[in-house]
Amino acid sequence: MDTTQFRFGKRQYIDKTFWIIFIVLVIVSIIALFSASSSLIREATAQGHNPIYPIAAQILYLLLGVALAYGIQFLPSWLYRLAGYALLGLGLIFLMLNAAHIGVTINGATRWVRILGITIQSSEIAKIGLIIVVADLLSRVKDEQTEKKYFLWVLGLTGVTCILIMFSNLSTAILLGAVIIVVMFLAKVRWYWILGIIGTAAIILMAGYFYVENVYVKPGKEMHGIMGRAETWVNRIDNKLKEDKTENSAIRINDDNYQSTLARVAVARGGKSPIGVLPGNSFERNHLPLAYADYIFAIIVEETGFIGAFLLCLLYLSILFRACLTSSRYNDYSAQLMVMGLGLMITMQALVSMAVAVGLGPVTGQPLPMISKGGTSAIITSIYFGIMLGVSREQNQIHAQQEETINESMETIPDIETE
Repeated sequence: MDTTQFRFGKRQYIDKTFWIIFIVLVIVSIIALFSASSSLIREATAQGHNPIYPIAAQILYLLLGVALAYGIQFLPSWLYRLAGYALLGLGLIFLMLNAAHIGVTINGATRWVRILGITIQSSEIAKIGLIIVVADLLSRVKDEQTEKKYFLWVLGLTGVTCILIMFSNLSTAILLGAVIIVVMFLAKVRWYWILGIIGTAAIILMAGYFYVENVYVKPGKEMHGIMGRAETWVNRIDNKLKEDKTENSAIRINDDNYQSTLARVAVARGGKSPIGVLPGNSFERNHLPLAYADYIFAIIVEETGFIGAFLLCLLYLSILFRACLTSSRYNDYSAQLMVMGLGLMITMQALVSMAVAVGLGPVTGQPLPMISKGGTSAIITSIYFGIMLGVSREQNQIHAQQEETINESMETIPDIETE
């Protein structure tokens, strides 16, 4: 095969619709970042740095992510599977180091490692690796014997990964576990196995909550060591339950609910008009400490109102829709599950982040994919897109080649003349 023609063909079969969704998300991220980064600009100015530096740095990460996605989409899908095992192994090593309090600690949580001066969130590496590995293992099921074998492998790897993530970030562990369960459902794993996993996880989480609540929180004791984050999560759930039982006018702002309360104020202010207060006119961005990160959706709602919030939700749902469409047309079962898992992770994380920002759930710390400020998050999410784009491109190319072969075969069939 002519190499030039092959390369041209690869570009020819790029999924343009998926690229439009990706680029629109990047553009929204840049616009939202300019609106929500006033605190970062003030901090940079106070330190004598160029005020545009925080925004420029994030834009650089986004552009790097776009470049990575463009390059990754040309790799064959078997290479994604191979890289998934490497990423999962690396992520588990990083998570074990974090569990031993080796790594970078921010806000009391050791979730990061620093490599060559770059800070990387360990769970992000483990998440993408686990989704790819689970998709590959479940695609190997051929009969009842292999079904049980690979189910146990998936269960073990998912359990170990989620437990290690749970030590520093319970919401991420629950979210990842939920995505894997959906992938298992799509792979037609026995329903009573899936129900058993959900029931066991629910019992463990509820038992843990009541234990920490009654043994530590109510008596006023403090948890130490590796389980110290458990008390934080119980307090967050308690605060959310108290908010739901309290009239808005009676809510008192304190250290525990400061950010969530201001986020709700921003949402209420934007809800006064279908188009909000318009971009650049946010008031709460000057008071909300993490307006550019965990609560950036609240600023988006404040500035663009219901219409902006609805369109952004639609944008994230279109990622899942496109992933479903790509999977439904693909012959490689492993790649099909992989694309669905990655699409689900982006969409479900976005929905959780948006729900927290508008006060529909306890504080989780989940960033809004591609929009919240964060170098590691932007790069990893771009890799998600690169893999999904690569699977779609490969599928388009395979189908085009099959149609070309069929057409060539039809041309070689001689005409039969009838007298």
